[in-house]
Amino acid sequence: MSDAISLPVNLSVGTFDAYLNVVRQMPKLTTEQERDLAIRFRDTGDLAAARELVMANLRFVVHVARGYSGYGLSMPDIIQEGNVGLMKAVKRFDPELGVRLVSFAVHWIKAEIHEFVIKNWGIVKVATTKAQRKLFFNLRKSKQGLGWLSNDEAESIASDLNVEVSAVFEMEKRLGNRDTSYDMPVDETAEDTYLNPASYLYQQNDDPAVMLENIEWQKHEQKLLSAALSGLDERSLDIVSSRWLAEEKATLHELAERHQVSAERIRQLEQNAMKKLRAAVVFEA
Repeated sequence: MSDAISLPVNLSVGTFDAYLNVVRQMPKLTTEQERDLAIRFRDTGDLAAARELVMANLRFVVHVARGYSGYGLSMPDIIQEGNVGLMKAVKRFDPELGVRLVSFAVHWIKAEIHEFVIKNWGIVKVATTKAQRKLFFNLRKSKQGLGWLSNDEAESIASDLNVEVSAVFEMEKRLGNRDTSYDMPVDETAEDTYLNPASYLYQQNDDPAVMLENIEWQKHEQKLLSAALSGLDERSLDIVSSRWLAEEKATLHELAERHQVSAERIRQLEQNAMKKLRAAVVFEA
């Protein structure tokens, strides 16, 4: 069975309030009911039992997800990721552990939400290692007010999380960065117009029109070269191909032996053929 368990409740921005109302009305399971459903799913793979376990605990996902409302991300998306974590937890839940599903599932729910936040909080990943991820989430909770951390605050956070003080300041700097649109509208009266990267990162070679023109020109030259090659006699074509187009280029002496002429004659034929090719390409271009 895959990690995904289909849910009869659709979660989208347009129906978010309706989703919350439905989730609140889901009946809670007693310890005995939850254990019976978990045993059915474990022993027989009963998807209906798994679905009941998921549905009865969707309200818990909403509760956990609300703790991540300060990251500027869509709450429906955060809840949806938490639901994925809940479904993974249901698949792995052992009713013999003697704990309720929510206690077991909280790790999986938070893990999926953390992964979503890290990937979507900014265009550039703000945390890549396990230690950086831990610091990312804890630093937001630990910062006092909206100002920059003082040395004492940074040292306290570093001590609590068992990381270097420099790592705390580095993560704070990353948290303070913001994504900028490449070609945001230019306001001539705005003081921060210079932030528009399109105004200073433009390169002529990256202009789509120029790139297309270069590609078309290369195709044109290739057609001219192919036509010029087809106009060579068989021996001259073999010499040019062996000397210029083959991966392992033949020597003059090897071609001389192949065509039963002198190496000097091969050199002359090669020069004549190359002159014809250059003339055809340059003239037509």
